[in-house]
Amino acid sequence: MGTGRRKRGIARVFLRPGSGKITINGRALENYFPTEAGRVPVRLPLQTVEMTERVDLLILANGGGVAGQAGAIKLGIARALVEFNAELRGPLKKAGLLTRDPREHERKKYGQKGARKRFQFSKR
Repeated sequence: MGTGRRKRGIARVFLRPGSGKITINGRALENYFPTEAGRVPVRLPLQTVEMTERVDLLILANGGGVAGQAGAIKLGIARALVEFNAELRGPLKKAGLLTRDPREHERKKYGQKGARKRFQFSKR
């Protein structure tokens, strides 16, 4: 099992030997991420260690948006692969797949329009 986090998204990844089936919240990968932009990060750790057709993945993802969940799943899969086989740590680390992206959502501040944006200033 591997846990991944990105922005506000959290993913728990359960990895077992199989034929390469990826299930996210009970749905197939193609149904959960309709665009290729969401699917590419999910497949990346498996392609890096060439285990695309050798393991089945059961993923529980929640929170955040499409990009946040895809990034969380990517990290979760990489961590699960290392737990499954410690020898895979080298190639995954070299590809930068075991690094948690620390960038988080910044909260909106009171008296302002957003986290950084201000209301228009009027001198007169």
